[in-house]
Amino acid sequence: MSKTPLKKIIKGKIKSNKELTPAEKLREKMKYEIADELGLSDKVDKFGWGGLTAEETGRIGGLMTKRKKELKLPSNDEILGRKKPHVDEK
Repeated sequence: MSKTPLKKIIKGKIKSNKELTPAEKLREKMKYEIADELGLSDKVDKFGWGGLTAEETGRIGGLMTKRKKELKLPSNDEILGRKKPHVDEK
């Protein structure tokens, strides 16, 4: 199985106008929402994601991970089928 990171797969699909899966769409939506909450949406619009500093992208990624756990959303590896979904046994 490929070890290509999910963000590269999504970027490739967007560039080639391929349809994103619902999980990929949710991830992209969340990324933009968090950037907006942090006041970075204008910078992203002007310079693209590559125009952000490592600190800014790390903050977005950290908040995405936290939010995905809170909402019990699948991890990137689960979305790509590399890992079985975690099931709470409560």
